[in-house]
Amino acid sequence: MDVIKVEKRNETAKAKQLRRSGLVPCCVYGGGLGEPISIQMDQQTANQLFRTKREGSKVGLDLDGRVILTQIKEKKRDTLNNEVEHFSFQALAADQKVNSITHIFLKNTDVVPGVLEQMIFEVPFSSLPADMIDTVTIDLEGLPAGTILTVNDIPEFRSERIELQIKGDTVVLRINDKKRAPVSNAE
Repeated sequence: MDVIKVEKRNETAKAKQLRRSGLVPCCVYGGGLGEPISIQMDQQTANQLFRTKREGSKVGLDLDGRVILTQIKEKKRDTLNNEVEHFSFQALAADQKVNSITHIFLKNTDVVPGVLEQMIFEVPFSSLPADMIDTVTIDLEGLPAGTILTVNDIPEFRSERIELQIKGDTVVLRINDKKRAPVSNAE
């Protein structure tokens, strides 16, 4: 788990002022916090976090020497100037289940012996923070045409510690035979 250095947000400064000074406004809520905490992080850290982590990823926030275990609930980027605008974090309590999502990535898609169709890209689940899964990578090398892979076929989702929030027989991907275009005799 990554730990990011943050500081309490200057409540007198507006969000635009923070962004102009190279800071990104953020908030942390939930868990055992009681009240939400307004925080800020520098733009460079926010850019790296945006590139490397997804919504649902676990992140530790170092606030005044205290590390708060969180997951990213929302991240926003300004599409015009490509700068991170905001992060929302949910504080996690070690003994409370949390809803999250796992992102599915495919490896070796170039060696698939047919037409690959990926039906779902994320799997929603709930678990304790220690059992959270950020991503699952499926290696497609050696899978024949005609393969149908369901959520239950993925070992990470067969754990008793993870409660799926979709049906286990949901199709993740399918590899169809390559279809040949009909040959026309144009004479």
